[in-house]
Amino acid sequence: MAKIIVFTDIHILAEGQRIIGLDPAARFAEGLAHAARLHPDAACAVLMGDLADTGVRAEYEILRRILADAPWPVIPMMGNHDNREVFRQVFPKAPRDPNGFVQAVRDLEGGRLITLDTLDPSTEPHHGGRLCPKRLDWLKAALAQARGQGCLVFLHHPPFDTGFAGMDRIGLHNSAKLRDLLASGPVTHVFAGHIHRTITATVDGLPITVFKSPCHQMPMMLGAEGSGHSVPEPGAYGILTTRGPNVVVHFEDFTLPETEVGQSAV
Repeated sequence: MAKIIVFTDIHILAEGQRIIGLDPAARFAEGLAHAARLHPDAACAVLMGDLADTGVRAEYEILRRILADAPWPVIPMMGNHDNREVFRQVFPKAPRDPNGFVQAVRDLEGGRLITLDTLDPSTEPHHGGRLCPKRLDWLKAALAQARGQGCLVFLHHPPFDTGFAGMDRIGLHNSAKLRDLLASGPVTHVFAGHIHRTITATVDGLPITVFKSPCHQMPMMLGAEGSGHSVPEPGAYGILTTRGPNVVVHFEDFTLPETEVGQSAV
């Protein structure tokens, strides 16, 4: 069995800056410490993009300092708030594909992890994502080389319409093409971020999970326009466990007060 920790939409800001009164760096550090204390046996942690909020060097340097104490290998990814070139300057050893995109393959007990880079600053409207032909070709090869083992695929932008109209407008612009490719490969589960809400879905036969942020969350505003709605709901991260082709997904709201575990009368 393999255990994988998942964080997304970290949105690190420079020292002293806040998002709706919350300090993203402090929240992520708290979440990382929580996961390290309770899940030191995890095989790795995946950071699914929007690592920084504005993509400047100071934000990535803060992230690097926080990650220095992580007890597991960390696999970073790009989101629409990131700057790929600045990120690579601060994290020169981060995995990348032959074309320079922040994409990686890691084989673990229980399956193959494939992390994708959906950042495309040229996409309109701004903050939307796209997988160009080079990135899709790389993914096709990664799936073909899995040799029958199940693949867990991670990307920042969800590859489907979630029902949050404003966020879907800045979603993955070639999501149907990606779903067609994933449907042809040995894909066990797909994971995404971007929305700042817990969402589960089955789209074109693909099981998909979307995770909340460790910082600020999207309010339940289905159909609403706009993409800047935020509420200070509990910060969260995900915990995946795999056993053969089976995947179990857990959600940990780490900012809730810890309570003593008792037994019920049942």
